[in-house]
Amino acid sequence: MEASALFALVFLPFSTGYFLSFLFRSINAVIFPDLMRDVGVGAAGLGLLTAAFFIGFASVQLPLGLLLDRFGAARVQAGLMAVAALGALAFALATTPTGLVLARALIGVGCAGGLMAAFKAIVKWYPPQRLSFVNGCYLATGGLGAIVATRPVEAMLSFVDWRGVFVLLAFLSLLSAALIFALVPRGDRAEDPPPLRVQVEELRRILRDRLFWRLIPVSVMGMGGTLSIQGLWAGPWLADVAGLSRVEVADRLLALSVAMTAGFVLTGMVADRLRARGVSSLTTMAAGTVVTVAALAAITLRIDPTGWWHWLALGLFGQVTAIVYPALSRHFGAAYAGRAGTANTLLVFAGIFAMQFALGAIIGLWPRGADGRYPPGAYQIAFGLVVAATLASLAWLLRPGQDRRHALERVV
Repeated sequence: MEASALFALVFLPFSTGYFLSFLFRSINAVIFPDLMRDVGVGAAGLGLLTAAFFIGFASVQLPLGLLLDRFGAARVQAGLMAVAALGALAFALATTPTGLVLARALIGVGCAGGLMAAFKAIVKWYPPQRLSFVNGCYLATGGLGAIVATRPVEAMLSFVDWRGVFVLLAFLSLLSAALIFALVPRGDRAEDPPPLRVQVEELRRILRDRLFWRLIPVSVMGMGGTLSIQGLWAGPWLADVAGLSRVEVADRLLALSVAMTAGFVLTGMVADRLRARGVSSLTTMAAGTVVTVAALAAITLRIDPTGWWHWLALGLFGQVTAIVYPALSRHFGAAYAGRAGTANTLLVFAGIFAMQFALGAIIGLWPRGADGRYPPGAYQIAFGLVVAATLASLAWLLRPGQDRRHALERVV
């Protein structure tokens, strides 16, 4: 299939769903003042409300891998985006904190296939030597969703409230489901899928693999830590610690999202080129994670709190561990790529849920001031724990071992 046809029939339809997935997961960083005012939640409640997306997302990952292998990416993803549409409509209509939490969890279920369904189709239709680059470009479409969730959403709120925004998102999710079902070619499902018992045993093989567990902690802390902050707590930090206005907060979040979008493409491109020169994904991830930790440490220590540079660095390098996905595909082979990827995604998004909720619970231990803001020390403790955990995951990645030596030799 020619490149233009692949773009129109595979890349573009799936990217609409992934765009919306990132918009959903990031939008609370901008609308959090409205949610806190209208729903009456504090930091812990806001953390739970936002994190509900990720627990819904994570809960589907293991069965998702089996469903993708059995029914194919197009059918599964189209059905899930219809669920996301239902969740968005429920969120717009909910009037209680519990209703909002349940609706956001339903949105998370609907967005659960946005990454792995597309990766399965990309592995099927694109040449192996282009996987990291194509995956990076695909991840960048999610970054575009995060971009729209910043200043554009803030501008929309001047003529429609947050409920109206979610009604629009419900319609767009349903449209995405229709495009995926109508345009994406079939042929990626297993013609003679093995029995469920065999598939579960194959999943156990993945979960017993040493290299898989070497990569998982840095994957969870790399993507999970960055997305926990970018998707919610960057907004309150910029408002409470840096003292920025709502429009200025949206501008910083826009810059962060643009940098993250560029980072998805650049890290995929750089990873492919370095692998061609004998540099493994482990080395690339380690280098990018060092920069990520340095940027997050600068934010935590309030070095130039109104500046842009550390947020740009966090966006550019914070998603470098996304190259875990093609690394797992190469390590396990195409037959196991879907299940290995969904197992990784399950753990990453379970980590995001835990971190986003825990950050809110920690920040909420401090009382808000007369101006309604949480003190800088609350954010320093919360963000500092993310820095420490990310450093520990980096040490785990680089520890000596036979699996590490084999991965370096095979340039995984």
